[in-house]
Amino acid sequence: MEDQSGQSPDEISAMMTPELGQALRASVASGEFASTSEALRDAVRVRQREREEYAERMASIRNQIYRSVNDGRPVVTGGQIRKRLSALHAKTVTAHEARASPQPACSTCARHD
Repeated sequence: MEDQSGQSPDEISAMMTPELGQALRASVASGEFASTSEALRDAVRVRQREREEYAERMASIRNQIYRSVNDGRPVVTGGQIRKRLSALHAKTVTAHEARASPQPACSTCARHD
């Protein structure tokens, strides 16, 4: 017997917990899958895809680390960052306070009375 790809399928016997067996049978009984074999093939494909995605994420993380380690820009310490953020915060607070303070009343305009 050949599958859709023209290859003979591998017959595999698998032991599983009663809970997994029940979940497998329930997915077939609900019509989600035509057979337990189809459900198991789907589970294997999903797991393969998860492994590939994980490998891609790890490769991306490793690449980011490599680029960071080999970055020629100067290192900025935590203290320098805090100092820059504090100065930026103080400047922002001052600008907001300047905008929020009431304008001095002018003697020729009735709107300020």
